[in-house]
Amino acid sequence: MNWTLEVVVVPVSDVDRAKEFYAERLGFAIDHDTRVGDDVRIVQLTPPGSGCSVVIGRGAVPDMPPGSLKGLQLVVPDLEQARKELVARGVEVSEIQVLGANPRPVPHPLDNVGFVFFTDPDGNAWAVQQISSRA
Repeated sequence: MNWTLEVVVVPVSDVDRAKEFYAERLGFAIDHDTRVGDDVRIVQLTPPGSGCSVVIGRGAVPDMPPGSLKGLQLVVPDLEQARKELVARGVEVSEIQVLGANPRPVPHPLDNVGFVFFTDPDGNAWAVQQISSRA
C-alpha cells in the first residue's frame, strides 16, 4: 500500500497576500479558492510537478501561528535555474549553499547537497534542494 503526502497546511496571517506569493512569485497552480460563509476560506496551491499541495486559509484550517512552519522543502533538477526563476519573480532567496558532501558519485556536483532558502511573507521557511536523478 502506498502512503502519499498530499497536503501541507501553511499558517499565514493574510490569505490574499499569501495566495499572491505562492501563485505569482513561486508559480504554484491555484487548485481552488473556496469560501464557506464569511469565516471559512480554503485555498489550495500546488507546486509545478508536485504530488503534494499546500493549503492556506482561515476557519477550517488548523490554528497555528503564522510563520511557524519551518523546513518545508522543494526538490528541483536544476538549482541554478530554479534560483534564477525565483529571483526573476521577486523572491528574496539565498545564494546557493553546499551542505555536506555526497557519499558516492553523482551526475552533478550540486545533487543532494545544493540548497537555496527563502521565506514566505509570514516567515514560513522553505528550502530548495537539487536532485537531478534518483538512484
